Amino acid sequence: MSGTNRHAERLAGWAERGRVDTPPQPAATVVLVRDREAVLETLLLRKNSRIAFGGMWVFPGGRVDVEDRGAGVGDELAAERRAAVREAHEETGLVVGEEELVPFSHWTPPPIAPRRYRTWFFVARAPEAVVSIDGGEIHEHAWLRPADALVRRDAGGIELAPPTFVTLHELAQHESVEATLAHARSRTPELFATVIARVDGGAVAMWHGDAGYEDGVPDRPGARHRLWMLDRGWRYERRAHGGTR
Repeated sequence: MSGTNRHAERLAGWAERGRVDTPPQPAATVVLVRDREAVLETLLLRKNSRIAFGGMWVFPGGRVDVEDRGAGVGDELAAERRAAVREAHEETGLVVGEEELVPFSHWTPPPIAPRRYRTWFFVARAPEAVVSIDGGEIHEHAWLRPADALVRRDAGGIELAPPTFVTLHELAQHESVEATLAHARSRTPELFATVIARVDGGAVAMWHGDAGYEDGVPDRPGARHRLWMLDRGWRYERRAHGGTR
């Protein structure tokens, strides 16, 4: 695989080695969005290459700590809200209120992954403040149009994980913060539990509704709900009936 497809190569390698099934740890991510010159932008951070998801561009977030559970023991969503707010402040210096977080999606990584974080994604309007990163855990930050971030990935400029890619794909369908938040509030957050398989030229991530999802066989004819992670580019495909790459 090419250097621009390193994450897909790692995923495919894990899939070939078989099931690990490490218990997933709870985590939270906040997708911060803003309007700039009538264009929707979102904040992405580049992780230190020596830590989990190193070198990747991600939304602010991290695992749920003991203090995030607080008085809400047993209330997973409340703990994840607190974690999202705390992580956003630690990683960016931005202060976001828990009440501003709108549940967007929930992601469970494949059993093959050696590190697994069961993650709530929230979306929120970014506060009008300057982003401040520590240069330790976070090395860079950028406000990007979602569609531009996807183009940069295929050009080799940034590296993304599948949940980040799919979230950016969805954000790219909206033109403003209000439209994004209204969409998130109008629906039940979607639940993604990922299945990975190797294919010619890369790997594929499959989710509920895909014909190959249940047994992890990507060539089965039928519906598609997947991310093609190929050397020639990544593409999110979702359709009720079978299709081709």
